[in-house]
Amino acid sequence: MPRTRTRNDAARAAQDAQRWASVVAKDKTADGQFYTAVATTGIYCRPSCAARRPKRENVTFYDTCAEAEAAGYRPCKRCKPNELVPGAQHAAKVAEACRLIMEAEVVPKLDDLARAVGLSPFHFHRLFKSIVGVTPKAYATATRQQRVREKLGRSTSVTEAIYDAGYNSNGRFYATATDILGMTPTDYRGGGANAEIKFAVAQCSLGAILVAASGEGVCAIFLGDDPNELVHEVQDLFPNASLIGGDREFEKLVAHVVGFVETPHAEWDLPLDVRGTAFQHRVWQALRAIPPGETVSYAELARRMGAPKAVRAVAGACAANHVAVAIPCHRVVRTDGNLSGYRWGVERKRTLIEREKIK
Repeated sequence: MPRTRTRNDAARAAQDAQRWASVVAKDKTADGQFYTAVATTGIYCRPSCAARRPKRENVTFYDTCAEAEAAGYRPCKRCKPNELVPGAQHAAKVAEACRLIMEAEVVPKLDDLARAVGLSPFHFHRLFKSIVGVTPKAYATATRQQRVREKLGRSTSVTEAIYDAGYNSNGRFYATATDILGMTPTDYRGGGANAEIKFAVAQCSLGAILVAASGEGVCAIFLGDDPNELVHEVQDLFPNASLIGGDREFEKLVAHVVGFVETPHAEWDLPLDVRGTAFQHRVWQALRAIPPGETVSYAELARRMGAPKAVRAVAGACAANHVAVAIPCHRVVRTDGNLSGYRWGVERKRTLIEREKIK
């Protein structure tokens, strides 16, 4: 028993030493993990509190606010340890705004959203974009577009789906229907059965390559080792469309794409038909703005987009890219410069990056 107590005491001493180091450094990452109570003042604080640092012998550490208050300590009025940290407060306000947007029958006005979360319209707009990565209006538009996709699959008519999704009129929806759905609403409601997508498989220096295109433009470029697997992949991506093997004219387009893969410094001049959320399109546009031969980290790409806190969302948009090389997600690397995962294999990513550095 004494030996167990000695080990526990040693572990507690080591933990307290780490906690005190966080207090000395005013480490904000330690906020919420523990609290410092000062015997001479009778208050408890966050580790990062900007107040004058107390003497170590007067400090006791507690895991929760409740424990500190049960011991008779009051919360500091400066760092307010019993309230959410500013970052969490902001995230909570934006999350509430997202909920209001998703539940609203019509798109809420900016002023109404800002008032609902207790912020000025200007501050709310800037905060929302920094956390979500798009403006409140773009988020509302994407939400409404997603809603109409879901409604078209369940409603008895296209008109019913349009109004159920929050559109005030047929005209406003049909004006952008093809951009939203990639096809007419009636075709979309039928599972894309009337959509025709041509495809062909070829070989390039990176292995097998599959190119697919709709009437709007190139919608898929897949790389791999097994041509049959690439065909299955495009079938999974467009399960209800009519997939048609490319003719000789289409083979010219495939040759053009292969040429671009082999000489990535050439300018991509083919139309693309890529569908995604408003934020994904912003990421894909930012990727295409990265010059050949240059790499950036996910964090840097998020900063370039004006959404520094949306690093994970940026990585998710890169992973959702279906057109290899044309949207160059291979130019994004880890912060330390090492290569991260790549949908079509890290070795292909390394080859593309090295190839682009040679002018």
